[in-house]
Amino acid sequence: MIKNNKKVRMRTVIALVLLLLIVLAPFVINGLMIVSAKPYILSPSEAEGLGADCILVLGARVWSSGTLSAMLEDRVLQGIRLYEAGVSERLLMSGDHGRKNYDEVNHMKQYAVDKGVKPEHVFMDHAGFSTYESMYRARDIFKAEKIVIVTQEFHIYRAVYVARALGIDAYGVPTEPRIYKNEAYNGFREFLARVKDFIMVILGPEPTYLGEAIPISGSGTLTDD
Repeated sequence: MIKNNKKVRMRTVIALVLLLLIVLAPFVINGLMIVSAKPYILSPSEAEGLGADCILVLGARVWSSGTLSAMLEDRVLQGIRLYEAGVSERLLMSGDHGRKNYDEVNHMKQYAVDKGVKPEHVFMDHAGFSTYESMYRARDIFKAEKIVIVTQEFHIYRAVYVARALGIDAYGVPTEPRIYKNEAYNGFREFLARVKDFIMVILGPEPTYLGEAIPISGSGTLTDD
């Protein structure tokens, strides 16, 4: 009887320890990702001397009217500022264009061109369906070795972490601070996404689409559709 009680207590302790580890793991992963990426998060002026191959602007919602959401507009504007400051001569717009009736990247490019960026300097990654896929394709399709990533601060740690885990010499410049709708939801979603992408870079699956290389050193018109 005593031996059985000891076994029950031991199993209970083991179960509680395992449960605690499962509960704590997402918090540990989030902390690790932020701490690892933080040294590579720069101000716009700090990014000027990097000699980056491109400025990678990550996609976000485009409304049915073709108008960029506030979050996406801030990303594209920051990308344009960095381009004008000489951080890189190439902009890579990476987002979702997986359906005919939904297109982030053409609207991103058009916005930049309307602001005076040369069309041949703007590349589009039509299959940047996730942060992980955007970084994978930047490396394998666009042959970018050193990049400056533009997105909001809450997202930039994950983006830089994933890029560097995939072997890219990556840095991040956050957009200028702004309060968006659903900030609590964005924060919770990002918390979970960090865990997902932490696992993704370990497993290393190929993105949804690959294809022939389109070196970022060439002309962005090759990505026009």
